[in-house]
Amino acid sequence: MSEKVPMTRAGKTMLEAELKRLMHVERPQVIKAIEEARGHGDLSENADYDAAKEKQAFVESRISDIQGKLANAEVVDTESLKSDRVIFGAHVVLLDLESDDQISYQIVGEDEADVKRGKISVFSPLARSIIGRKKGESIEFKSPKGEKEYEIVDFYFK
Repeated sequence: MSEKVPMTRAGKTMLEAELKRLMHVERPQVIKAIEEARGHGDLSENADYDAAKEKQAFVESRISDIQGKLANAEVVDTESLKSDRVIFGAHVVLLDLESDDQISYQIVGEDEADVKRGKISVFSPLARSIIGRKKGESIEFKSPKGEKEYEIVDFYFK
């Protein structure tokens, strides 16, 4: 049995929309492209056919991947969360103790992560180092740019 994977409601909605698009738009387009390529004759030297089959494999693999993730999803309603410690779904405000810059991230599921939009994966090293901590605590974190030290200024749920 697979392990449950945490995901926000927004993350689940995003995956469901991608799955719907893949199944109802991409898959039929690929099938049509394969049929058209078959009509061009010799399949052994048919680049269109090879490309369509390759795209079909990608689409089918992604559909299977998303279905598995949704089947194992543990959807967390972040609006109803309450905790005195940082947990999945929290919006966390961090103070970089070296530069005095503040940064904010929401801890989300793996497929929702987008650092540019302020969303980090629950499995990322930074998220793992702040989960379970309280407001005011300092953490040390090894980033790709070297050792960083942050203070948890605040966190909230919405």
